[in-house]
Amino acid sequence: MGFLWSLVALFLVPILVAVVGLVSAIFFEAYRRRINNTHVEAPAVFEGPNSSKQVPCTHISDPSEKYISLIIPAYNEELRLPGALEETMNYLQQRAAKDESFSYEVVIIDDGSVDGTKRVALDFVRKYTIDKVRLILLGRNHGKGEAIRKGMLHSRGELLLMLDADGATEVNDLEKLENQIHMLARKVCHDGDLAASDSSFRISDIPIAAFGSRAHLEEKALATRKWYRNFLMMGFHLVVLLTAGPGIRDTQCGFKMFTRAAARKLFKNIRLKRWCFDVELVFLCKWFGIPMIEISVNWSEIPGSKVNPLSIPNMLWELALMSVGYRTHMWTIST
Repeated sequence: MGFLWSLVALFLVPILVAVVGLVSAIFFEAYRRRINNTHVEAPAVFEGPNSSKQVPCTHISDPSEKYISLIIPAYNEELRLPGALEETMNYLQQRAAKDESFSYEVVIIDDGSVDGTKRVALDFVRKYTIDKVRLILLGRNHGKGEAIRKGMLHSRGELLLMLDADGATEVNDLEKLENQIHMLARKVCHDGDLAASDSSFRISDIPIAAFGSRAHLEEKALATRKWYRNFLMMGFHLVVLLTAGPGIRDTQCGFKMFTRAAARKLFKNIRLKRWCFDVELVFLCKWFGIPMIEISVNWSEIPGSKVNPLSIPNMLWELALMSVGYRTHMWTIST
């Protein structure tokens, strides 16, 4: 009997030590991130295309100067970024030619790329001017969530759209999100006895979030996607449901639009830096009572995805941080 207990202890003790160590690490990291804006302390600057002179950024707290901002995070996207940017700029230019009131900017955030991403981005800044295309360099890799947070906090639009550098979602689908936001804003104004034609009405002042969704493509995706991505997706959906609750079927689509008022609340509070920041956005929208709309978009899988089986531990780590941070009130939310 004594030998049996010794054998059990031999296996259990290392497991208990590992569990205690993991839980301690989660609490320590959650505590470290309690002040959300300290994990990237470098001030945001736009890189000028023709010199090393840095152009100071505007801030989300400032009044809007453009109708729409498109925020594109890029990490080692030298090959995929040019095609996506060409398509995006063609769409924006054509729309601006039809509507003089349509003003825009594209903000590219280079998340510590080690390839030619910076060169590609600066080529577009030179071609379209720094008023239309802007580049923020993070210096080292922080993660997609941090890159988008930085871009959102330093954009000038009334509406702010995040989209991936691979061009997986057709850029003209932004009109679907935009139209739904305007429809909901008019309803909010009507319910609040403020007409949308009133001179005091500004779409940027009404907090609304629109989430592009690939949920309608799920059956086809299951049949064509690699097995580990299907496993990751199904497991992730379950964990997301337990962490953030129901409401949005596809939290991970990289095509989301926010009014300036919504972006100001959300991205001044977001703490997750990598894959799961989308889930935190859903959680924060619910906390603030920001209306969320989920809209089907055209999406195609582009070769070169950064998601792989090694992403699973990172996703679980971030969801654990989020759960501990908010449930213990270590992560306070500023209004």
